[in-house]
Amino acid sequence: MDQTLYIRLRHRIQVRPDDELTIGTIAQLSGDKELIETVRALIIHRISKADKNMVVIDVMRVIDLLRKMIPNLDVQPIGASQTIVEILYDKKPFKPVLFVLVWLLLFIGAAMAIMNFHEDVSMQAVHQRLYRILTGKTVDSPLLLQIPYSLGLGLGMILFFNHLFKKRINEEPSPLEVEMFKYQLDLDQYVSMNENKESLKKIDDD
Repeated sequence: MDQTLYIRLRHRIQVRPDDELTIGTIAQLSGDKELIETVRALIIHRISKADKNMVVIDVMRVIDLLRKMIPNLDVQPIGASQTIVEILYDKKPFKPVLFVLVWLLLFIGAAMAIMNFHEDVSMQAVHQRLYRILTGKTVDSPLLLQIPYSLGLGLGMILFFNHLFKKRINEEPSPLEVEMFKYQLDLDQYVSMNENKESLKKIDDD
C-alpha cells in the first residue's frame, strides 16, 4: 500500500555557509509520524561557496529525492513550489566613521528636502499671514506658529513610520514597511524565476 506524504515548502529560509539543507528544514510535513521522522533528515542540498547568496530549491527536486529513497511514496505538494534559501555570511565589523558619514548624508539630504518643499509652497508666507489673521500683528518670524509646527512635523514623522527608535508604537504596519514587503515579494519572484535551475531551459539543453 502506498504511503502518502503531504509537503508544503517554506517560502524563505535563512542558513549559514556550509549548512546542510534537509527536507525538515525547507518544508512542513504531514502524514504518518514514522514516515515524517524518516524523511525529515534527508539532505536535499549542501551549501557551498558556489551558491553565493541565494539558492532556490524546487519542489520537483524534493519529490525526486523522496521517490528515490521511498519508491512507493505518494508525495502531495501543497502551496509554494519553491523555497528561497538566503545564505547569511558574517557581518562586517562596525565602522563608526562610515556610520557618521552616512548619518550626515541622510540628515542633510532630509533637511534639504524639507526646506525646499517649504520654500516651494511658501510656508513662511503662510505662517506670517496666519499670524496676522490670528493676532492682527505683522512679524517676519511668527515663532508662535513655527515652533509648534516644527515639533508637530517631527511627531508626525514618528507616527507615520510607526517607530520610535527600535520600539513599535502599535501593531499596524507603517507605509514604509508595506512598501518594503512589496519590494521583497517582487525580489523573491525575480529570484524564483531567474535562480531556479529546474525551471530554466536554454537552447543548449536540447
